[in-house]
Order: sequence, then structure tokens, then C-alpha cells
Amino acid sequence: REFSFDLNEGSWIALDVSPDGETIVFDFLGDLYTMPISGGEATQITEGMQFDSQPRFSPDGKKVVFISDASGGEGVWTIDLSSEDMEKKQITKGKSNEYQSPEWAPDGKYIIASKNSPGNHKIWMYHVDGGSGTALVKEPGNLRMTEGAFSPDGRYVWFSRRSGTWQYNASMPQYQIATYDRETGDITTQGSRYGSTFRATPSNNGKWLVYGTRHDEHTGLVIRDLKTGSERWLAYPVQHDDQESRASRDVLPGISFTPDDKFVVASYGGKIWKIPTEGGDAIEIPFNVKGTIELGPELDFEYPISDSEEFTITQIRDAVPSPDGKMVAFTALNEVYTMEFPNGTPKKLVNLDETQAQPVWSPDGKWIAFVTWQPEGGKVYKVRSNGRNLTQLNKDNGVYQEPVWSNDGKRIVLVNGDSEGFRNATQRTAFRGTSNLVWLSADGSADNFIAYSNGRSNPHFVKGNDRIFLSSFNGLTSIRWDGTDEKEHLKVQGSPAPGSSFSPRASWIRMAPEGDQALAQLGYDLYVVTVPKVGGDAPTIRVGGSSSFPTEKLTDIGAQFPAWGWDANNIHWSIGNAHIRYSLEDAEAYEDSVKAAKEMEKKKKEEAKDSDEDDEEKEEDAEEKSEDKKEKKKDEGYQPLEKRIEVQAKRDTPEGMIVLRGATAITMNGDEIIRNADILVENNRIKNVGARGSFEIPSGAEIMDMSGKTIVPGFVDTHAHFRHPVNLHRGQFWSYLTNLAFGVITTRDPQTATTDVLTYGDLVDAGELLGPRVYSTGPGVFSSENIKNLEHAQDVLKRYSSYYNTKTIKMYGAGNREQRQWIIEAAREQELMPTTEGSLDFKENLTQVIDGYPGHEHSFPVFPLYKDVVDLVAFSNTAYTPTLLVAYGG
Repeated sequence: REFSFDLNEGSWIALDVSPDGETIVFDFLGDLYTMPISGGEATQITEGMQFDSQPRFSPDGKKVVFISDASGGEGVWTIDLSSEDMEKKQITKGKSNEYQSPEWAPDGKYIIASKNSPGNHKIWMYHVDGGSGTALVKEPGNLRMTEGAFSPDGRYVWFSRRSGTWQYNASMPQYQIATYDRETGDITTQGSRYGSTFRATPSNNGKWLVYGTRHDEHTGLVIRDLKTGSERWLAYPVQHDDQESRASRDVLPGISFTPDDKFVVASYGGKIWKIPTEGGDAIEIPFNVKGTIELGPELDFEYPISDSEEFTITQIRDAVPSPDGKMVAFTALNEVYTMEFPNGTPKKLVNLDETQAQPVWSPDGKWIAFVTWQPEGGKVYKVRSNGRNLTQLNKDNGVYQEPVWSNDGKRIVLVNGDSEGFRNATQRTAFRGTSNLVWLSADGSADNFIAYSNGRSNPHFVKGNDRIFLSSFNGLTSIRWDGTDEKEHLKVQGSPAPGSSFSPRASWIRMAPEGDQALAQLGYDLYVVTVPKVGGDAPTIRVGGSSSFPTEKLTDIGAQFPAWGWDANNIHWSIGNAHIRYSLEDAEAYEDSVKAAKEMEKKKKEEAKDSDEDDEEKEEDAEEKSEDKKEKKKDEGYQPLEKRIEVQAKRDTPEGMIVLRGATAITMNGDEIIRNADILVENNRIKNVGARGSFEIPSGAEIMDMSGKTIVPGFVDTHAHFRHPVNLHRGQFWSYLTNLAFGVITTRDPQTATTDVLTYGDLVDAGELLGPRVYSTGPGVFSSENIKNLEHAQDVLKRYSSYYNTKTIKMYGAGNREQRQWIIEAAREQELMPTTEGSLDFKENLTQVIDGYPGHEHSFPVFPLYKDVVDLVAFSNTAYTPTLLVAYGG
């Protein structure tokens, strides 16, 4: 798509005046333009889908430095205005960092820019001829430095400072201007206004300093006499600042003194102005910009709502293999099922009107234990694997999770909590620091206290070892049955996402039933790691890169509910309603066969060099090689066994016909309002709406008098975070009832954090829960995915299109521009409708609109917005959900 425009106003325009005072350079919707200082028609100097911004002239006026994501990630670039082809040059390296606030040193040999390196932005200095540059300041880590500007003699760098990047419900002040002394390294704060101080801009003669500040609800420019310190307003109000959000294009757009220091040129009110430094009215510099922006293709898919009598449930949960590996037990619609794996038929284990979860097999395979919840409290049951002899084991009132049998099958260890706390919890779970580790007799008993959980969970055992193993974000540990003698065994960390210093830690680690391996989950990926016995501090194993001990990644699309097979060879996990079994032995055998084939191919090549093959043999050999290459392209490596477990449920569809008669109907068909209306509903569909008597009423239809009422279509909430109870579900969900009470009959949760919503949606469809029609994006796609390429993006999005069936995704700031483009390309291929997180980042917001993302959550942080942005968003058909409760700076 192409968005063409012919405009004389713009939003958030950063500009600079050339050293000779003849030309203005400015950014406009991601491209750079120049025009005479007197105004007029702008000349475009950069173009394309990349986003170019924040231009500044070099001291000789021949070049412009700016920020661009032309490489796929942000960087500092220059463009040579004096060269015939306007040569561009990237000054910085890599794609993983964010940059802003570029500026030239007075000698023209160096450039400064703010870079997150990683963490909070610091000012870095680069030589124009190359090198990796250096940070002027590295500590403290929470110091953020932006809007760098040199004093005329080059000794000082003026900048805006704050602690951290942003904060919710920000209170003033947020920023203050400061100077960095390039000779001594000292930082001196130079502002102290309640409304913050920012965008320090020194005059060319060193006499004046202009900066921005908030006063009441508006932003203004203040001019300071640097000799006397006296200050006065230069212009008020001007462009509203961006200090409550990330200010990714600075707190205020770039401004500039004219070379003679008689005027300050700035953009506000959608226009460009020349403000006299001695006082007086600002003079408009008229401009006109004609241009075209290339946009990504529009995504617009339709998803019909089925009226089928039955549906296949979307998610199985808590699937675990039997000790002999022939069966799996799992939950579906919060009931326990068993099935011969992989070719059996799912069978409900017991008929029990309680929420059921987390089945586990006894070591001999004869019993299955599981936990339940109902409003009166939680229970622990055991039952024969054929569904007979159901027995309640707990004697105390409580809520129970994560049961596991001891090696001898005589005891069951669980995480235990308070029923009342769980019943009344408004958060996703009540297990918040007060949970206990307890054990029950396998024949039933009162709770036997082991230890406070202290964030530890996932109790399990290893053959030949009576210690209780546990995991947390701090790693794998074990304790005795009395909770003492805690030992640390392992920590597992992943690789930091590009541009970040944070190494994610495994959220779940489980030792193999025997041997020296453990299964670890980081995000949605599973790894098998070696657990060395080293004594002393627990070793840290890094996955997803180089590691000190053997590790192996098992997943490409992702996994949930991981479990070891009892033979320590097979590993199980589920995703959506699919169950997967991964054989370590088969995977190793496959790798060995590939290695052997490569060795044989190498040997054939060596033999061919030493032999005089005739032309026919060579031709045959060439054909064989060609076929081999084709086979290699088809080879996708070892593939674990995957089976869709299809549990059918009856769809809860009302039956019958009813006519709602006599109300005032607001139809949402334009401004149509029908008084004394007839509304015909058949089963779950509105069949007809019109004035009373305007259509035939089917015989047998019930007529309900609605005189004096007003009827509107049910509301659709497209941004509704429900924060469902997780793992162990609590039954009827108060938030669903509240939404129905206020007339919200369809909801979409953009970013659910967990996949529990899939089961909740199934429960509503089946009539097991009363609630609105449930749509969601499932968990967001974050930068922690560290998308490597388009193929990787396709794999990640298959979770949503093929397994979760969400139809939509939430792209939550998932990396640099290139990575975000891979994600939307994969979404288009898989017919997923992506929405985006606003992220308090107006630059990122605009690039997402340009790339074709069809949805935007939360408000644009910059205001006011003018026709450039308004027309662009309207042309793109972006669905904008401003969420007034989360307004950021907007």
C-alpha cells in the first residue's frame, strides 16, 4: 500500500538550522526533508519504509546526522548532502540497541548519541571515520541521559537526566538538565523546576540557553542568560512534552538557534516557528510536504462463529505418562481423563462435580492421585487407574496443588495453602509466600508440615534418593522430609535478548527419575541439561548458546506441562490439545545417522578424486547428488511423536424463538433508532429487527413485552484483561459475571500471560461457566522470544494459529524493527490478526502502523496529533484502542 499526502502541518517535528542560516532540515513521518529558512515546498532527502528522525547539521553544513532503522535495528547514520547521490553511512554497529538524540561535536570529527547499552540510555561518543565508540558515563546504572548538546567550545555536553526510563502515574519532576565536563568527567545538575527541565539548547555565542519545562498543563520554552542566570519565558505554550512516557524521540523535539542567535526555530502547533530571542511574537515559517510512504499489506481476516452442536476442546492440561509409558492422564474442561497413548480414545476417569487438576500416577501405575476445588475448599483424591475406588485423602481444610508420590508410594507431597485466601484472591493465585509443603499418607491423613514453600514448587523425587527436590527461579534444590538441609544443585539461565543485559532464568526445573540430567523450561522452550556434581555453589548452566556442560533444546514451537517419562528417556509435553513425546535415544540415533551419512558423503568425494570415472558414471553421480540435496531440503531433523487429543464437548446453544416487542431499539445501523420495535431471536442468533408488525412472526415464538425499555446490541470489549485464576481453576469467575451485568457479551483479552484462558473459553462454550464470548491473544509475543529470522517467527506464531486457535496475537515490543516485520509477515501467512502494545513509544507506534499492524493498544503518548498522523492511521485502517485508564503521557 502507498499513503500519499500533501500537508502543511505535522506532529512532533524535530528540526535544525544549517550553519549558514539558509536551510532547515526536519523529520516528517519517518523521512527527512530540507527547505529554505523562509519556508516553502520541502525537498525529500531520505525515503523508504525505514524510519529516519532527529536530523542535525554538521558544523560545515555538508552532512546531516540522524537516527534510522534502515539496517533492521536502530543506529546513528549520516547523509552527505554535498555528494551527488547523497551517500548514507552507518556510524554505529549492530541492530540490538536503541538510539536517540544525535548531535555533532563542534569540530565535526565526533558525534554523540544516546544509546541503551543495554539498560538506561547513556550518551556515547563516536568518531565519524569508524570505531565502536565509548560511553561518556557508565554509572550509575539507573541514570538516563538524552538530548545531548555541546557548548560552543566543546568542553561541556548539556543533557537531560532522569532516574530510570519511565514510571506509571508519574509525578513531577521527571527530568532536569545537566552538564557533563569532558575534561574532568564531572556531572552538574543545571535545573530544578517542579515541571522538569529538558531539551537544553545553547546559543552559538555561548550567551544563552533555551530549555523546555512544564508549567500548569502546558509546556513552554525558557531562555536563560548563562552569565547572570536570569530567566524568562521565550514561548508558552509550545509542543506538549513527552516526559510521562519513554520519550524515544526525546522529551521535546529538536530546536535550533539561527547562526546569529536572533531567533530560535521550533515546531509546535503543527507548524514551524521562528521565535525572537529578545522577545516578541513568533513568526510562522510556512511549509508544505508532498510525499508517499510505503505501507505493509493490510491484514483483514474473517473468522465465522460456529453453531455446531459439538466442538473439539482447545486445550489439555497437566498430561503425565504412566510408569510403563502406555497411558497418559490429563485434564480437559477441568476433568481428569486417561488415554492409551498415542492411539487410544480419551476416557473420563471419574464423575465428580468439582474442578479437577494435576493428576499423578503412583509408582506402581495402579493409582492416580489428583487435586480438586469447590467453594467449600480443596481436596486430594486417589482413584484406581480404571476409575474405581475413589478415595479422599486429606482430612484438613485447605487448597492443594502439585501432588507427587514418594518413591515407595506410601506418601504424597503437595503444595498447600489457605482455602479462604484462595477463595477470596483477586490475583491469579493465592499461593503468595504463605504456602506450605506438606505430605499426606497415601491411605489418607491430616496435613504433615514439611516446610514453608518460600517460592519453591514442583516437588519431585529421584530413584534411590529420599530427598524432596524443588525448583524456583533461583534454581533446583532439595530438602529432607523435615524441611532441613537444603542443598542447591543447579541454576539454569538463558541468553539475554538483544539489547538487554538480563539473562532469563528457568521457571521450572525437574530432575530425571534417574541419571544426571534435568529438564528445564525457559519461556516456552524446553531444554535437557546435564547436572554435574561439583560440590560447593550450584553450577549455572547456560542454554541457548555456549554452555559449560551438555545441553539440548527440545522445542521449536514451544511447550507446556512438561513431564519426564519414568524411564528417563522419554519426555512429554502438551501445547493446545496436542501431546508430544520426545525420545532422547531416538533423537541421538537420528543425529548419529546424519553424522554417518555426512562421513560417507565425504568419503565418496575423496574416492571420486582418486578414480577416473567415465562420463556416464559422473552424470549418474551428479544426479544422485542432486537428489541428495533435495532430500536434505526436506530433512527437518528428528521429529518427536505428536498426537492431537480430541475431546469433544457439547456446545451450549439456547434453543427456541422469542420476540422482544415494544422497546426502543438502537440498531447501530448508522444513527437508526426504531421505536416500538420487534426483535426476533432464534436460538443464539438475532434473526430480524424492525418496526412492530414490519415482518412476520414465526408461529410458536414467545412474545415478551419490553415497552418502556431501550435495547442496544451487547457491548464488545476489545481490551479486557481478566487475570483468570491459574493452574487450579476456581469455578464460576466473578469477572465474567460482572461484565455480563454491564452488558458486555463479547471480550478480547490482549495478552493473557498464561494459557488458562483457553480452558476458560472452552468452559463458557460448553456452558460449564457463565460468561461472555471469550476471545484472546493468548500470552503476548515478547522480545524474550529473540526472533532469529522469518522461519523462527513462523514457528512461534504456530502456537497461536495451529495450537491455541486464538486467531489474534499481541506483539508486545518483540525486538527491533526487522524482528517485528518478520512477526507480521508470519501472521499474514497464518491468517492471524496481530495487535500491538503501545509501549509508551511513539516512534515504535508509527513504525508498526507503517509495517501494517492492524491493531494498537493504549494511547499514543504524544499529543496533539495533526493531519500527518491522523490521516496515516486512518488510511492504514489501524484499530486504535486508547484505554483511557492507561493513558501514559497522552
